[in-house]
Amino acid sequence: MASTFYNEILTEHNQNPFHKHELEGANFSLEGINPSCGDDIVLNLKVEDDKIVDGAYVGDGCAISQASADMMLDLVIGRSKEDALRLTDIFLRMIKGEITEEEKNELEEASILQDISHMPARVKCAVLGWHTLEEMLNEGEGQVTTEDQ
Repeated sequence: MASTFYNEILTEHNQNPFHKHELEGANFSLEGINPSCGDDIVLNLKVEDDKIVDGAYVGDGCAISQASADMMLDLVIGRSKEDALRLTDIFLRMIKGEITEEEKNELEEASILQDISHMPARVKCAVLGWHTLEEMLNEGEGQVTTEDQ
């Protein structure tokens, strides 16, 4: 039952990703690459007053990397940068098996990726979007200035 639910959610986010498109007016954009398998995404965010008001990604990769990025954006759009970073930390700790049940519940649909921790070859796929988001928000990487546009 749980495996079927996992597959349904993963398939839905991979075949019908809500956030996989170009994003007009993005003021943060950063490419994330998984060189071991070739997954490649460009994460775009529109941030206003420290709040993520919109987000999207483009790129190619396996079902896990694409679905994980889509679920991540479902979770962080509408939240503060600080809250998005907190959720990213929870997700990355979940993959290592280091979270509480309460923290897992905060991840909503993204929590279905918890069992990826038992598939070492897939971990980098699942965390690609999350690491890209973390790098973007923590280090200001990918901030688009008016000169860039």
